[in-house]
Amino acid sequence: MPSGLTLNRRSVLRGAALGAASPLIPATAATASAGNRGPRSGQGAGSATFRWLGTAGWRIDVGDRTVLFDPYLTRFTTGLYEGAFNPRTALQTRPEIVDAHIGHPDLVLVSHSHWDHLADVPHIARTTGARVVGTETTYHLLVALGVDAAQISVVKGGEVLDFDGIVVEVVPSLHSRNKTCAYFAPGTLNSPPSTVPSTISDLPEGDTLAFQVTAGDSGPSAFLMGASDFSERAVQGLRPDLAMIAIPSSTATHRYVPRLLRALDHPRVAVPVHWDNFETPLSGSPERDPAMDLDTFVAQVEKVAPATRVVVPDYRTVYDATMRPKSA
Repeated sequence: MPSGLTLNRRSVLRGAALGAASPLIPATAATASAGNRGPRSGQGAGSATFRWLGTAGWRIDVGDRTVLFDPYLTRFTTGLYEGAFNPRTALQTRPEIVDAHIGHPDLVLVSHSHWDHLADVPHIARTTGARVVGTETTYHLLVALGVDAAQISVVKGGEVLDFDGIVVEVVPSLHSRNKTCAYFAPGTLNSPPSTVPSTISDLPEGDTLAFQVTAGDSGPSAFLMGASDFSERAVQGLRPDLAMIAIPSSTATHRYVPRLLRALDHPRVAVPVHWDNFETPLSGSPERDPAMDLDTFVAQVEKVAPATRVVVPDYRTVYDATMRPKSA
């Protein structure tokens, strides 16, 4: 059992933005606005669409191109939300669920290698041929799980990559911390794992990245987080239009919301993520993870960045480039 799993397993795990990888496998947007700045980029609302895939996951469509970020859709049960977490839970993937949500992705961005971020990526990569961008740990795990090494681009943070007009800036980042400043399944891989990953505890975090995705030369730009901590100096100067921000489960990270919003230069829209119970199906409305204080997050954004509009996303809504509902 990893060192972080002692007294309060639920808090420890969720404070880590949970996750680790094998055999893998109400509902309208609520907004709070105290201002409505014009877009930083020149693109109109029809230039890109956004769909929340639950947890930290996103599907971004730019014309006929699709980018996925941390797509975890199978959402299998580990006992976490029943107070009986089992780190030896077998990895699972349910293709019929995954395939219904992902379209035809060209690109899959992975923030880190915990199961609630990586578990469905091997299936997606193998069946679609999409390029996967992630850490060296993510590379070794995916290859062990049957993904062609030639499909994977290893990054460390600092790269600015142009995928035929979709620009991806890789941002070195940090994993969320629980109240004891620890988290589930730390560690990195610099070589293939000794055995094929088969349980959630076989997937170490493997360092954490954030990404800024920009649709074309003029945007929109979206900052994507998979865990609720960050390197303040690494994000300064990004100035995204949209910021998809992971909710923390503790106050271990000092002044998380004010520092992050200031470093991002107060984006037009803040979208909280990783606050839902990720073991319930995407077919319903999001259920809150009781360890994540969504209301406090919204209040903090309103206080420190009154010109930033907060959009609490729903699973079934397609949003335009300003994060306003486009269709249900």
